[in-house]
Amino acid sequence: MVITNDVIPKIIVVGGGAGGLELATRLGKKLGKKSKADITLVDNTQTHVWKPLLHEVAAGTLDSHQDEIEYLGQAMHSGFRFRLGKMDSLDRKNKTITLAATSNAGGEEIIPRRSFDYDYLIIAVGSISHDFNIKGVAEHCSFIDTTTQAESFQTQLLEAYFRAHTQTRPIDKGQLDIAIVGAGATGVELSAQLHEVTHLLSAYGLDEVEATDIKISIIEAADRLLPGLPKKLSVATAAELTKLGVNLLTNERVVEVTADHIKTESGKIISATIKVWAAGIKAPSFLSGLNLETNAINQLIVKQSLQVTLDEDIYAIGDCAACPWLGHEGNVPPRAQAAHQMASLVYKSIINRMTDKPLPDYHYHDHGSLVSLGKYSAVGNMMGNLSKGSLMIEGFLARMMYLSLYKMHQIALFGFFRVGMLSLSHLFRRSVHPKIKLH
Repeated sequence: MVITNDVIPKIIVVGGGAGGLELATRLGKKLGKKSKADITLVDNTQTHVWKPLLHEVAAGTLDSHQDEIEYLGQAMHSGFRFRLGKMDSLDRKNKTITLAATSNAGGEEIIPRRSFDYDYLIIAVGSISHDFNIKGVAEHCSFIDTTTQAESFQTQLLEAYFRAHTQTRPIDKGQLDIAIVGAGATGVELSAQLHEVTHLLSAYGLDEVEATDIKISIIEAADRLLPGLPKKLSVATAAELTKLGVNLLTNERVVEVTADHIKTESGKIISATIKVWAAGIKAPSFLSGLNLETNAINQLIVKQSLQVTLDEDIYAIGDCAACPWLGHEGNVPPRAQAAHQMASLVYKSIINRMTDKPLPDYHYHDHGSLVSLGKYSAVGNMMGNLSKGSLMIEGFLARMMYLSLYKMHQIALFGFFRVGMLSLSHLFRRSVHPKIKLH
């Protein structure tokens, strides 16, 4: 489609995660502000928190209300519109999407079901945890796929501490034990943050609970932590967590979860009152009902251009897209850097289509991986796309590199000057606020 004075393309981005929000922002600034296109971002929440930070929200070391981005505010500054709602159907023939009705906490409908037309549609709805239909997971485990879930877990954690702090009897064995199923980046980073929190809560007056009263365990079906990352990174991470006293259980596949324990295939019983499921992902189930090609975990199968296989006007990016990783087996891994690169590719693709230029192909560049272990350390490997190997980094340098990833995301949304001001504001807040969220 070539832009003329008579045609203003309608571009809809569904999903306000890292990739979706960055794409809507760039398109809004390039096209929306100049009235060259109508850009709309759709999400079923009103605010954005960078997903790699959700483990900090869950532990309470990050207050989501201080780091969240309001979609309406970002839309106003960046030249796009925001619409609150959850996409549930697609009419490819008439090029419309439909959003389900939105209700408030009391069940009262506040926004009716409605439809929107599009010329270009980008689906960027991310992923959710995959429980593999294991008995008891949905009923007894917490998930931290969304800000709401992370905040709910943090509330559960505080309530458990307050209960233990004020009870008249001694703390029961295992009363505050925490088990995390899944030793990917989320599970590993959460365990380190929770270890820090167990010590900080005593400092803030909950000193009836000793750090030794809490046992943190990670349960992983693979033979090592971080199975999707280089082995050197896994070994370094395991060493750091062992120093912190985190119990590492590898080669243990979970087969059942109950209210007070987790059972593995080998017969192990891990007692835990607080349980987190962070093992595996899948795309939201509604994608499999859109009459587009999907895989076994509901991801939309895309071509190298990131267009879905059955419709050239629909793109998918981020965790919900199944894109071949050229030169490797399997698909591009579900990482923040992949979502960022995909957003940049689709931005170029849409600009090219509107000016009748060739479409670019997507080539994932693995710049390495970083894992934060809270205030204790960070480990990572850089230049992961080099065939001759990568550079292993640890400690202070790795922590600084990890922090820079979030700053890059902020810069993509706000620009250098505003990010500098936000960073200064954050430093001032840290001097007057507690180190953890206490409510």
